[in-house]
Amino acid sequence: MQLFAILATGGIGLLVSLWANHLLIQLAKNSAGLHRPHDLHHGHTQAIPRIGGIALAAGFLAAALVATLVFPEELFLNSAAWSIGIGSLCMFALGLWDDLSPLGARRKLLGQVLISAAVCVSGLTVERIHVPLMGGDLELGFFGSFSLTVLWLVALTNLINLIDGVDGLAGGIALMLMLLLSYVGYGQGVHLLCVGMAGALIGFLRYNFPPARIYMGDGGAYMLGFLVGVTTIVSSQKGTVIAALVAPLFVLALPILDTALAIVRRGLQGLPVFRPDRRHIHHRVLGMGWSRRRTVLSIYCFCLVFMVLGFVIFWSRGQWLPIATGVGALVILITAGKLSFSREWFAVGRIIGNSLQMRGEIQYALAQIRWLELEGRRCESVEELWTDLTFIARKLGFKAARLQLEDGERLWQTDCQCRHLQSATHKLQQGRLGTLELRACLRASTEADGAKLPTEVVCAAPGPVVADAEVFEILSEIVAEGWMKAARAWIKERGLADVALRFDPESSPVQTAAQSNPLPLASAPQAARRPSA
Repeated sequence: MQLFAILATGGIGLLVSLWANHLLIQLAKNSAGLHRPHDLHHGHTQAIPRIGGIALAAGFLAAALVATLVFPEELFLNSAAWSIGIGSLCMFALGLWDDLSPLGARRKLLGQVLISAAVCVSGLTVERIHVPLMGGDLELGFFGSFSLTVLWLVALTNLINLIDGVDGLAGGIALMLMLLLSYVGYGQGVHLLCVGMAGALIGFLRYNFPPARIYMGDGGAYMLGFLVGVTTIVSSQKGTVIAALVAPLFVLALPILDTALAIVRRGLQGLPVFRPDRRHIHHRVLGMGWSRRRTVLSIYCFCLVFMVLGFVIFWSRGQWLPIATGVGALVILITAGKLSFSREWFAVGRIIGNSLQMRGEIQYALAQIRWLELEGRRCESVEELWTDLTFIARKLGFKAARLQLEDGERLWQTDCQCRHLQSATHKLQQGRLGTLELRACLRASTEADGAKLPTEVVCAAPGPVVADAEVFEILSEIVAEGWMKAARAWIKERGLADVALRFDPESSPVQTAAQSNPLPLASAPQAARRPSA
């Protein structure tokens, strides 16, 4: 009977998800508002709908309804299952709201805390932690139990969203988690919900695996993360709290490590902690020349090893946790060595020092960009906004800039004659907000005793110089993001929504040689080009 229940709920989730995803993709073709807003950190050149969470929610809800009607003793009479289902759908609604109309970080966090607190009030809390090595239970008390449960649910809710950085990655890892939790939650009545979501995820991956045709968006990511968090709490009532909570964390070992490194990196550099960038592990693997498909499959294999370790931890009721942790650490070290990531670990002092050195420049750039965004609401014309942008570019040490819009282009450059130059090109919102190219001097390297030593940069042009390659990459992204925000503010202020930016709003689009075949800003013997994603 249990086998039939598993096949029925999983099959319903799969079929409904397949149908819903296909329908949503067709619907999104005629509605630009359903697509992901373009940013500088995704490699797609075409708009992709970000409402795949609707299909996941539909598959999950259909599977839950079927399981409730056919097996009422498993779900209908199970108060925990109701809390899981309602809470997950509320998180989905919050995320979908943000997908369609951005709420802002504070409002989203407040909503997540309120939903998590409501689940705590319903009785789903971590009341004690059983520590095998201590031979006893650690009682948390009301305040400790409530705080830990809310923190756990909010953290897991956001973690899935943070790993949704490349096609198929978040969906595949979530599928592994659902399979693990189906085993962990077996006998608690909630395993059928995990099986139904696993089926929905398989249907979603049919359209999300590289090359993706739809994204899960915040709605799907929030629902999946919350479902993982609350299911582990229910499963912990078996008396294996540590094992139930730690098992899914092993599957999330890579995302947790990646997120922790990103937070530390951004904190040291003075960047907003939750600012997206292209320095995550999967971005670096892509930068090695790997295809998206190969990258995702490789990360799947890595996470699969940790999923097996999660099974072992739960099966042993936490007794094998130290051994599994050691094996996991060994796998991370071997993988990092194969990908040449471990070299940076031996230069951690230099990396921290460099990050602290560039902190002042980055914070100064962020302050300039906030001013530019405000100017977007006050400027009378795009020409005036472009003048403000060139002012900022000069202040930050750039030596040239080119902006291409539908009705022409503008060029600003100094009399820089440096032999080594670096450039970055950013196509903003598929070109609707322009294509921005920035150029600066590049600090070259000389060989001395087998080591590369940076040379001094002597620029004839007056003003500051941004010569470090890493600083240039970050500052160019900040400037491009600032132009996007300012341009959007200018368009919104004039009620010109859903139009391409032009220097003259009344002009017609023109096709120039620069638009069809972008030219370098200025002739230079050597120039390192960094095209934006």
